[in-house]
Amino acid sequence: MPGSAVSLQGIAKRFPGVVANQDVSLDVRSGTVHAVVGENGAGKSTLMKILYGVQRPDEGTIAVRGEQVSFSSPTDAIAHGIGMVFQHFQLADNLTVVENVVLGAERLHGIGDKARAEIDRISTTYGFALDPDALVETLGVGERQRVEILKVLYRGARIIILDEPTAVLVPQEVEALFANLRELQREDHTLLFISHKLDEVLAIADEITVLRRGTTVGTVRPADVTQHDLAELMVGAELPDPGGGESTVTDRPVLEVRDLRVDDHDGRHLLSDVSLSIRAGEVVGVAGVEGNGQTELVEAVVGLRRAAAGGIALGGTDVTGWATRRRRAAGIGYIPEDRHRHGLLLDAPLWENRILGHQTRPPSARGPWIDRAGARRDTSRIVDAYDVRTPGIDHTAGSLSGGNQQKFIVGREMSGDPVLLVAAHPTRGVDVGAQAAVWERIREARRAGLAVLLVSADLDELIGLSDTIQVVLRGRLVGEFDPRTVTPQQLGAAMTGAAPSPAGDGSR
Repeated sequence: MPGSAVSLQGIAKRFPGVVANQDVSLDVRSGTVHAVVGENGAGKSTLMKILYGVQRPDEGTIAVRGEQVSFSSPTDAIAHGIGMVFQHFQLADNLTVVENVVLGAERLHGIGDKARAEIDRISTTYGFALDPDALVETLGVGERQRVEILKVLYRGARIIILDEPTAVLVPQEVEALFANLRELQREDHTLLFISHKLDEVLAIADEITVLRRGTTVGTVRPADVTQHDLAELMVGAELPDPGGGESTVTDRPVLEVRDLRVDDHDGRHLLSDVSLSIRAGEVVGVAGVEGNGQTELVEAVVGLRRAAAGGIALGGTDVTGWATRRRRAAGIGYIPEDRHRHGLLLDAPLWENRILGHQTRPPSARGPWIDRAGARRDTSRIVDAYDVRTPGIDHTAGSLSGGNQQKFIVGREMSGDPVLLVAAHPTRGVDVGAQAAVWERIREARRAGLAVLLVSADLDELIGLSDTIQVVLRGRLVGEFDPRTVTPQQLGAAMTGAAPSPAGDGSR
């Protein structure tokens, strides 16, 4: 039996009004992949931040390779061979791979040939096919993730925490990542794998620890449990199914995009000749590897980006030149890809965040005035209806876990009775229970005539909820697929350009 790499015993962490962890214990054997799963607010992120030195526990002990330690900062954790790869990449797009890896660690191997030689050694050892001189902005999502892993290996990490590492990867990239992780494991690295994707957890982990409501429920082996077993341990519920049921598509167009072109500041085409339509009661899914134009499409429809050419119509009215506020007032709901940048005021209380984007309509407004009482009442309703874990509506949005922030945004946008919902990754970072709630709300609204533009990295979600799926590659729509027949592997191949749209075999 391998010895212990990490042992956390009796960990407790409290914040004002919130118990994030209470008597959590976690034992991770050296050279294994140990998954940590749990619903939103279960305490996973807080526990990992404690192990990485970002937070200090109120109670409990931490041991690394049998030695009891106390971390005051990530620097202390790194000194003990612990590294963390965050879900949101921390890379400088305008720097090369080498420059990103060396940045902040210049004292280890300098910035010249010695550093480059060490990076080449690590890349070769662990099968990272990376051009050291490539600008990060030119890399795909999977390659960027390898740069993040390369950064922690360069700093000497033997214990690596991976926070939702597959959240934005297509199936082929997940397979490549798992191959890299298995190579790391063969070289006696220990991996802590945080994820909501239970099928992937079962595929990669040697052991799985389940947290619920801040406390350890238990540790199991993948051979002894199923996805349904894990879901029940996590949230006491069956694994949700995104299947959309019977078609509710009508013949009434809601959104029409015609020959849309979007340029960057230098005149480079980010989207070219994009045309699509969405009818009432229809969900049109958009699949694409991050950085291929789906973000620009969403922002153009909402009004955050100007169209360089082409047009956008909502309910038959040309809205191409309309500002975002006017489009929102006309009935566009928006679940943004980046909830911190476009979805929330993190330092403001939840009830004020209820008003965002809805400040001209009830219940957030009464005539020309903000209706605080109405906003507060509706915030409480959203918190209850969407199971947003918070001590109260006067607590800040930033005090919520990422998944609870997402549930609040979904609840707010669905509460505005939109005619079109533009949803970018609506269940990213939420647990299986919250997924089920979000999917059911979308299905209910779809049955009531809502049109939905759905962008998601979760291909099962796209296939289950969509009436048709468009694939975007390098700023162009390159294939239309029938979700009743297409597989995630076929979508992944089209998204990466590995295969053409299979006309007559899953496309239409």
